[in-house]
Amino acid sequence: MRVEPPETQLSERERFGIRVEIGVVLLVTFGLSGISAGLSLLDSALSPGGVGGRTVALNASRSNNSVIDLLFQLVGITRLLAWAALGLYLLWRSGIGPRLVGLARFGRTDAIAGVVLAAVIGVPGLGLYLLAHALGVSVTIVPNSIDEHWWRLPVLIASACANSVAEEVIVVAYLISRLRKLGWSDNKSLLASALLRGSYHLYQGLGGGLGNIVMGLVFGRYWQRTNRLWPLILAHALIDAVAYLGYNVLRGRVGWLP
Repeated sequence: MRVEPPETQLSERERFGIRVEIGVVLLVTFGLSGISAGLSLLDSALSPGGVGGRTVALNASRSNNSVIDLLFQLVGITRLLAWAALGLYLLWRSGIGPRLVGLARFGRTDAIAGVVLAAVIGVPGLGLYLLAHALGVSVTIVPNSIDEHWWRLPVLIASACANSVAEEVIVVAYLISRLRKLGWSDNKSLLASALLRGSYHLYQGLGGGLGNIVMGLVFGRYWQRTNRLWPLILAHALIDAVAYLGYNVLRGRVGWLP
């Protein structure tokens, strides 16, 4: 059961302020990423090889210098965590603390639910990617192309966790909470959250966009019904970590991996 602060009638000025706040947060974070991803998909579709002829690296080296490359990676991780902190801060300012969005103490139930959600989303998601790639509507995704450095493994794990925290805090907890404050229904706010999640994955192709919309619907509904955010964060981190690390293990050893 979700816990919310007492509802009060919002003035038109307050409603306008919330709309502006949502717009600014999305422009700073995943909304602008969605626009960029849409342009990337369009560019891929118009290229000679089409969407299927493109390759996208999710984690790539940024410098030939190991130390500078590490610093670039850490800057990216910090940016994602800052986005999450922004969402939590704005919710706190509005009277909704971390506990009220499901970030109370992490427990065994959260761990079990997170693993189950990771399996429910991750396994079909891999199948959808392989199908979409075979049909030519997905780019070839390279989860990790970072050069071999001593810090690669911890950075990949940190990146998976940072992506997870940022997305689940902003796209689920923050966005749905603020839309609810504006009077949006659960279904309407859930759809908005899922479409946002799908939009900034469009650079992966139509398969990636569709798969993440489904993920958004499942994750968002789970949060609406349980008010627990930890399972979503854990599930998302597991999915990303397995993709990042598993790619290095399986690359060149199996024939079905593009």
